[in-house]
Amino acid sequence: MVKSVLPKIKKIVVVFSIILGGAVSYCFITDKSDPDWLSWVNKCLVQSFDPSPDVKLKKWELTVTDDSFIRLRKTYQNGKQEYFSFQLHRLDDVGYIGDINTGTLQLKAKADDIIVQTYNDKKGDVDSMATVLNIPVKNMEPARLNSLRTALNYFKGKGL
Repeated sequence: MVKSVLPKIKKIVVVFSIILGGAVSYCFITDKSDPDWLSWVNKCLVQSFDPSPDVKLKKWELTVTDDSFIRLRKTYQNGKQEYFSFQLHRLDDVGYIGDINTGTLQLKAKADDIIVQTYNDKKGDVDSMATVLNIPVKNMEPARLNSLRTALNYFKGKGL
């Protein structure tokens, strides 16, 4: 008795279509979500921050918040604290001076939009504004810098 091969071909076509459809749908995954960007940018900044130029630095905190603020707090051995903060929608440019091993990440604001505060300073507590936030970094490869720039610009756009 002769059997038709049409059911097998039909089964193969259906299975192949499902596999192909699944593969194609993964090509259209949307961009990273807010928590993904936030996690990545914070991880990148923490791993790249280089406290070694400040030998008297006791501890530091560098974060980007979910409401698009970047905050840097430095605490020195003598108790002095420096605090820098600004909203990323005021970010004008991200620059870098240095090489892959060590350098300075420069976050430039549109105007004097970076809050600078000092506490427990012998010269007195000071509140001022700045245009550039210089962050000492290490191990900043070009691809990582470009990705960080993209992430910061994402939060800049989010703040509008």
